Amino acid sequence: MPSEIQFRVNGKLHQGSAEPRMLLVHYLRDALGLTGTHIGCETSICGACTVLVDGKAVKSCTMLAVQADSAEVTTIEGVASLPHGGGNGHGGLHPVQEGFWEKHGLQCGFCTPGMILSAVQLLSTNPQPGEGEIRHAIAGNLCRCTGYQHIVEAVRYASRKMAGKR
Repeated sequence: MPSEIQFRVNGKLHQGSAEPRMLLVHYLRDALGLTGTHIGCETSICGACTVLVDGKAVKSCTMLAVQADSAEVTTIEGVASLPHGGGNGHGGLHPVQEGFWEKHGLQCGFCTPGMILSAVQLLSTNPQPGEGEIRHAIAGNLCRCTGYQHIVEAVRYASRKMAGKR
């Protein structure tokens, strides 16, 4: 029997029903049409489905949609509207998104939404992380293309930009 749920996604209130076993990743993609959250391994290994739930990076393939009831969920589609986002000359990108653009932090782009959301969480709690801290923060996200160095540089770029440095 479906359960009624209500939560904010990218700042907008959503109400609906979800089967008790429906994963958050499927609710976001299928019920809300937010396909930027990717489905990768569905076993919590790759991190492609990472979203922010109440500001914390969560692999949405490990969370039921009903567990998000009353939560604030941010997907890649909502990152630009977070603090520090938008209006920076790159079409309203968040500094982390801009960093991925400027520092070539993506190739195929499949892991990018999860990487960006993991980096956003890191910078919200540690605005000036070192390389080791950046690598630790993205350790739960697999990338098969970049070798990670450009991703680390993208997060450093965002850190400097958010601190008002270049």
